[in-house]
Amino acid sequence: MNIEKNNLIEKIEYFEEIESTHKYASLIADKKIKTLLIADRQTGGIGTNGRTWYTGKAKNIAMTLILYPTSTPNELDGLTIDIAKCMQKNIQDLYNIKLEIKKPNDLILNGKKIGGILTQANSMGDKINYLLISMGFNVNEDNFTEETKDLATSLKLEYSREYSREEILNGFLRNLEQISNKYKF
Repeated sequence: MNIEKNNLIEKIEYFEEIESTHKYASLIADKKIKTLLIADRQTGGIGTNGRTWYTGKAKNIAMTLILYPTSTPNELDGLTIDIAKCMQKNIQDLYNIKLEIKKPNDLILNGKKIGGILTQANSMGDKINYLLISMGFNVNEDNFTEETKDLATSLKLEYSREYSREEILNGFLRNLEQISNKYKF
């Protein structure tokens, strides 16, 4: 996988399969290294309201970024929506496809969920120890469970072609870097 490093990334860890990039990130965040974790497949990704976010083998995005902002927890207000806007802008710029944002953390395409964002700050008082930004985004998934097939979609399902998750992830990370000063990470 060819991911461009930027000011947000010092290290990249890639997994063919992992339970959850988010869960693993919380275990290694104390190393104080800005790290991007990417997985081909997640078996227990974290979704909304404690649900599992399934990531198949279809070249989707399952990622967590570990950051160390110097902002206070209150200064992170609005971060999840701004992250969603970074992906929304990216998909618009790359493919002229308009995603909707469903607060607080979902990306919607043609009335179905295509992605979700999970942000978690570990803090003590006004000091943030670390920030986890996790995202699942259905790029080429075409195999949804009975439970999710009417609720979820992917770029490939909607537009009948393969998309490059590397291109999408690199564009998203560039957009995220552009808002990094606002949140001091």
